Amino acid sequence: MTRTSRGRFQRRASGLVFSVVLFSLLWAMSATAWAVQRPNIIIIYSDDQGFGDSSCLNPEAKFRTPNLDRLAAEGIRFTNGHSSDTVCTPSRYGLLTGRYCWRTDRKTGVMGAEGKCLIENGRTTLASLLKSAGYSTAMVGKWHLGMDFPGDSQNRDWTQPVTDMPLDKGFDYFYGVPASLNYGVLAWFEGRHANVPPTRFTAKKPNKRHVDYRIMPPYEATSVETKRVLGKAGMEVAPDFIDNQCLTRFTDKAIEWMHGKAADSKSGTPFFVYLPYTSPHYPVCPLPEFHGEGDCGGYGEFVIETDYHVGRILDFLNKSGLDQDTMIVFTSDNGPENSWKQRITEFNHRSNGCYRGGKRDIYEGGHRVPFFIRWPNGIREPGRSWDKLVGQSDLLATIAELSGTSLPTHAGEDSQSFASVLYESKSQHERLPLINHAANGRFAVTQGHWKLVMPHKKLSAELYNLAIDPGETKNVFEDHGEIAQSLEKKITKIVCEGRSTSGETQPNDTGYWRDLSWIKPHEYAARQSVSVRARGD
Repeated sequence: MTRTSRGRFQRRASGLVFSVVLFSLLWAMSATAWAVQRPNIIIIYSDDQGFGDSSCLNPEAKFRTPNLDRLAAEGIRFTNGHSSDTVCTPSRYGLLTGRYCWRTDRKTGVMGAEGKCLIENGRTTLASLLKSAGYSTAMVGKWHLGMDFPGDSQNRDWTQPVTDMPLDKGFDYFYGVPASLNYGVLAWFEGRHANVPPTRFTAKKPNKRHVDYRIMPPYEATSVETKRVLGKAGMEVAPDFIDNQCLTRFTDKAIEWMHGKAADSKSGTPFFVYLPYTSPHYPVCPLPEFHGEGDCGGYGEFVIETDYHVGRILDFLNKSGLDQDTMIVFTSDNGPENSWKQRITEFNHRSNGCYRGGKRDIYEGGHRVPFFIRWPNGIREPGRSWDKLVGQSDLLATIAELSGTSLPTHAGEDSQSFASVLYESKSQHERLPLINHAANGRFAVTQGHWKLVMPHKKLSAELYNLAIDPGETKNVFEDHGEIAQSLEKKITKIVCEGRSTSGETQPNDTGYWRDLSWIKPHEYAARQSVSVRARGD
């Protein structure tokens, strides 16, 4: 090697070393900056709140929601955001796991308060993901995914712990109720025990402010006595439980827990709070101080109270110095309960906005819901709307990206990160085909502005162009057969391959079921056998 060539080699080598050192330094600086910037995360999940039940989405609403409007004004409103089902249990499963619930053995409806938890041990959840990333994690509110209580309703031992519940699914702390209030086992559970055990019995009682019911004292000593007094079999309840205390207690406990984590958060250990409220689900039971608020009766009062508690969370974050570095996600588990029809007649208020249907329905009113994200230090150009598809199942992948973690191959099968939307107002993010699912088991698939509702029992397929017909008033299936055929192929692939996202094919938890009427049983079995072989099961 000549002196000249040796010189060139040395200069190139020196340049390479400098580049490696510079890259390493920049990477370390970036990693340090990211570690500092990881946000606290709060997911506030309302219950049965329709798209039209927030005033920033529905200017014609008969009540105001100033704190929800603030989340939208200071963050992003996702006007095409969807729950992964149209009732409580499956939507909560999809939110926490990033996987559609119909892949489990829960194909229709909801669970009761008691039963094997729908989230199997070892499955990645938002809580377990963030816990592994160094977050403190808490759940305060309504669970509705199954718990294992000691004994049975006639023979409980409340000195024994509750198992197969939030503390077993990634949460460090739990305070709340097992399920919707009409399913019983009602007590203020903290950790694995009820503060006051549910040793009394009750049944639904008339509600003077709404068309539903109340869960409130006096309570009876036995279920037999409850049936004699109220004409219905009794559900278990604690002597100190009153339905209208849920929102206050949940907000108090969430703030108390966050207050205890504030110092840790400021020193680099962020927190995650999952705060699923019980409102405005039945029983509609606003506190007396909200009576007379708005122009939509007891329901409007209950939404106004819900909004008030969101404001309490915002006030706490501001006073504690956590506001700028905390991301709040607010959304609902499905569309409004059937009383939405009565509110149109009585108050001229549309809980479902301009959309068709409500809770349990496959149409947009069943699953297009309020969806806001506020994060002062993270969202660029706040106050904007994102009108393209996103799903609640996408929160797992999105939060994984924001927290600097990656999902295992067998986790978040239906979760696609939309983190770029937070950072870029002109993001090119395009959602994969989104599956919607009704309480009765009917499917739909949406890509872009085209939505195909699948055939179900005696019902034929329907196709809607949501860009020009958001209310789904005109079925154009016969006019656009090629689009329907394309969407059918896509939903078939997503169902049979066990995932929406790219990656190794995953098995669903069951064999073929009759709601998949457009898929041949042998086709489903053949594709699922591929996934089983791939995993070596």
